[in-house]
Amino acid sequence: MTATIVHLSRLLRWGRTLARHGALRGIERDPLTPPPIRRLVRIARFGARVPERPAYADAFETLGPAAIKLGQALATRPDLVGEEAAADLSRLQDALPPAPFPLIRAAIEQGLGKPIESLFQSIEEVPVGAASIAQVHRAVTTDGRTVAVKVLRPGIEEDLARAIETYEWAAAHAETIGGEFARLRPRLVIATFRQWTARELDLRREAASSSELAENMLAVPGFVVPAIDWSRTSRRVLTMEWVDGIKMADRAALAQAGHDGKALAARLVQAFLQQAIADGFFHADLHQGNLFALSDGRIAAIDCGIMGRIDRRARIWLAEILHGLITGNYRRVAEIHFEAGYVPPHHNIGEFTTALRAVGEPIRGLPAKDISIGQMLDGLFGITRDFDMPVQPHLLLLQKTMVMVEGVATTLDPDLNMWDTAEPFVREWLRSELGPEVWLADRLVDDLRTFAALPDLVRRIEARFPAPGGAPPPPPLREVQVIRIGAGWRYALTALLAGAAGAAAMLLLS
Repeated sequence: MTATIVHLSRLLRWGRTLARHGALRGIERDPLTPPPIRRLVRIARFGARVPERPAYADAFETLGPAAIKLGQALATRPDLVGEEAAADLSRLQDALPPAPFPLIRAAIEQGLGKPIESLFQSIEEVPVGAASIAQVHRAVTTDGRTVAVKVLRPGIEEDLARAIETYEWAAAHAETIGGEFARLRPRLVIATFRQWTARELDLRREAASSSELAENMLAVPGFVVPAIDWSRTSRRVLTMEWVDGIKMADRAALAQAGHDGKALAARLVQAFLQQAIADGFFHADLHQGNLFALSDGRIAAIDCGIMGRIDRRARIWLAEILHGLITGNYRRVAEIHFEAGYVPPHHNIGEFTTALRAVGEPIRGLPAKDISIGQMLDGLFGITRDFDMPVQPHLLLLQKTMVMVEGVATTLDPDLNMWDTAEPFVREWLRSELGPEVWLADRLVDDLRTFAALPDLVRRIEARFPAPGGAPPPPPLREVQVIRIGAGWRYALTALLAGAAGAAAMLLLS
């Protein structure tokens, strides 16, 4: 167990770094910030030259890999850090200084248990991408295939473990303050962050996720996931098919290659809806650095380290909410929030319906370039505060990915309307999941399963209650007087005294 003084010293050092980059200004000025937190922020920035414009991403890069991962997680929570900070933190992707290649070479050989020459004809020492947890090198296998080799940074597990332990300590103390901190549940944010990083630290799980996503997307035209080379994959090393395409972030190269931005944007949105709503298993890190446009117009997605899952009931709720917002059926959207338990029952459903209408109506039918994301987020987060809506952990990844996908799609097609693009898919999926045919099919399946279980149920009842005559009747038992001794010495003493008194009486009578 790390000592409190160690946590405090780490937090003080991190706080000074954040203060020098102006990253604590928003917390200090927020009227909802509790006074004790505001005082700590002032102490952290004492004597520091604070820039006019906060540099959130630069601050987290300075703090190291663990802070970068936390910054990526906080980028999904504009309700927690503010819309400006979330937008800046979203820059933390794959442009970090790489680890020296001798360390990477040793990690590959140790992870795969073989000399690197027996695995690859060649491997480029300069990585094609370096992120907070791993970096990727281009290589050619001994059988002539071009592959991407992803390797964990040396010592990353220990670095993350130390930092997360302090994050948990700080979140637990912040949550005891109550008020807005309790509603936002910072401990839950850090717990979710721990789960994300645990998945990313085992590259076999990322490989399995890539394989599962590739199988799910076989029936979806225009979206592919690179194949995994399992013979060259372990916990710290992942080898996959090389993707020869143009990054979605390079708009100039996309235009020069003749790619249709509108078609790519629509294809990306449809692929995400298929994953999130139809399959319930989606790529939760679909930023521009992980998406490539192939020469034939298909989209390739890499880096399946962070994946999201949603069960069928939650997917139906999500689809109904989206369809209600698209069609303006705010009453149904409100009902779903109450049915799902997202809004505490002591609130009025009519008032919640009106609040949703106030946010939804101004953006319906507008292209993305005419929508103020800041105003929309302010409205939505105002609703969550006004109606005491706690954080829903199973929707954190989904909310993050929806914003990310919309951002990528609108850079490809500024006139894209996310609602109009999603509406046909959502409507058809709801029809297939909630239509009368589905209700009848589900009822038949449930009834058949019940009917099939009846024979086993009867056998278990017979075993518990055998038929009369199955065993011979017992012989008559003579009545025997029993002395109770289990309740203590009083019962035994009473029995002895009674026996002695009886014997004395018999002697006197004789």
